[in-house]
Amino acid sequence: MSKIAIIGGTGLSQMQGLTINATKILDTPFGMPSAPFILGSMHNKEVVFLARHGNPHIIPPHKINYRANIWGLKQLGVSEIIAVAAVGGITPEMLPAHLVLPDQIIDYSYGREHTFFADDLEQVTHIDFTFPYNQSLRSRLIQATTKNNINISTVGTYGCTQGPRLETAAEIVKMERDGCDLVGMTGMPEAALAKELNLKYATIAVVANWAAGKSEGEIAMDEIEQHVKNGMANITQLLTAFINA
Repeated sequence: MSKIAIIGGTGLSQMQGLTINATKILDTPFGMPSAPFILGSMHNKEVVFLARHGNPHIIPPHKINYRANIWGLKQLGVSEIIAVAAVGGITPEMLPAHLVLPDQIIDYSYGREHTFFADDLEQVTHIDFTFPYNQSLRSRLIQATTKNNINISTVGTYGCTQGPRLETAAEIVKMERDGCDLVGMTGMPEAALAKELNLKYATIAVVANWAAGKSEGEIAMDEIEQHVKNGMANITQLLTAFINA
């Protein structure tokens, strides 16, 4: 039986419905993960939960120790990772509070430790990254949304920026021209690191706001919080349905 990991992003610092069996603090070869790993069960399945930004939410996107997080999950015997993320909507269908299962990613981040294959190598190691999100895991998530009548977009390109600031309107114009539907700050190197360790990885994104320049005026932080809250209720429903399948 596979062990599932949920990486919680902004708005998801704990997993509802999870029976907690233990809390584990791990030190990895790459340092300390964002937070202790919560080991539990849900519908008789083993689940590991990790708060990506720490608990409380204090680690900005560019300071997250992505390598330690993914290595720690592998060390705990996880085989599948569902990453939850709050994003900005760029294209018209990506409305605030809408859910998305992105199928592609473009990386605009910089200066992050983005690979396990950096030092003390016997040979240079490459991974195929044609499909950054695991196809079979995405299919199962899509099936769960269909069975439970959850409205979600099943394709979309996630553009990962550096943060922690939000983007300029001109940057969003460029990203849309590049083919991005969504903009977030934590999608990379998380997806690539999971692939390097042969972990199945998929992202469920909730649109927190229109990206810069896609609505009138500046982006209101209180509106973001409300959209994330509304979207996270649907994500919790989806995660529960997926684990229960």
